[in-house]
Amino acid sequence: MRYQGKIIHWKDNQGFGFVIPNGGGEKAFVHIKAFSNHSHRPNEGDLITYALATDEKHRLSAQNIRFVGERTTDNAIKKTKSFDTIFTCLFCLFLTLLVLTGRLPFTIIGLYLIVSTIAFVAYAIDKAAAQKNRWRTQEITLHLFALVGGWPGALLAQKTLRHKSKKVEFQAIFTATVAINCLAFGWLLTTDGASFLNATLSFYNS
Repeated sequence: MRYQGKIIHWKDNQGFGFVIPNGGGEKAFVHIKAFSNHSHRPNEGDLITYALATDEKHRLSAQNIRFVGERTTDNAIKKTKSFDTIFTCLFCLFLTLLVLTGRLPFTIIGLYLIVSTIAFVAYAIDKAAAQKNRWRTQEITLHLFALVGGWPGALLAQKTLRHKSKKVEFQAIFTATVAINCLAFGWLLTTDGASFLNATLSFYNS
């Protein structure tokens, strides 16, 4: 039999809390390892469905836990992740072809690689800080890295580290930074953009 309830007293740094069943009843112990799908970390007040069991300490414990509405949400997330992956791969392929055909200098690939690496490291540091309750990297800093060309690395970090990938407001701004960067990239392929790029590279090489 499965129950539905709300998470209370959640201690994220220790990975446990309790759940109170809807309609009242005895609370049960909740551990992070009991979640059947680690799509995101639990938060205070999350609604979950679960089965009841008794653990080795003879406590009433929630097992095989799922977030309420998780299946629908996960399907939407999987579709978004698939689109993100395809778009990023196509962008990188297009960028490589432009460089190989001489439409863009190799410096552009280097810029994307360097800033993407920095963005990935910044995400990793921020997640570690979040888990240890330390000073966090400001979100505007993460967005600036994405804006200047680090969005492929930022996207990779979101997928592999599962960090910032579920925060709706953050994702909306992140999507905007990707769009702006891609528009700027497209402008570099125009006559005016190419002239600006050549002048900038000449200035730094002089």
